[in-house]
Amino acid sequence: METLSIAEGAFLRPYTQSDAPALTAVVAANREHLARWLPWAAAYGHVDSIDYIARKEAQIEADDGFEGAIVLDGRIVGAAGFHRVDWINRTTSIGYWLAAEAQGRGLMSATVRALLDHAFGNWDLHRVIIEVVVDNARSRAIPERLGFSEEGTLREAKLIRGGYEDAVLYAMLASEWPAPREATGSE
Repeated sequence: METLSIAEGAFLRPYTQSDAPALTAVVAANREHLARWLPWAAAYGHVDSIDYIARKEAQIEADDGFEGAIVLDGRIVGAAGFHRVDWINRTTSIGYWLAAEAQGRGLMSATVRALLDHAFGNWDLHRVIIEVVVDNARSRAIPERLGFSEEGTLREAKLIRGGYEDAVLYAMLASEWPAPREATGSE
């Protein structure tokens, strides 16, 4: 998987094992912010980063998607990518998170846009989905801003903070996505 340009000074790239300390640090610095929506963040440590990066390297090797580091001005500020790819049905799902200090400048919208360009352009996929906890307004704004269709609510689909919460399922079809465009980061 190649590095994807997101915006001026920002890109999405595959992880390397040398990223483990920086990944651990950004999660630790944003633990409270991330753990609200991502249960793994509550107890995430250095060994978790090493294991996660190894799984992401194996994922790329197996041609089963890609999850990488969002890098802004030389620092890891988040992650995004394809959980796995169903090559038979030509579908995938996208997940993402961003450090609190990197929010509010259109970085995640630009990241997901680059991922969609890759999915529908390079991989010739048919469908991409995003699942978001109902109450996570910032995360829901991404697929809504990019023109995804809200297909329904998945009842008690996500175990968050010790209880099950509903999630909204969004989908984008290749026929609905415009031609790939240059990253501007203007949103």
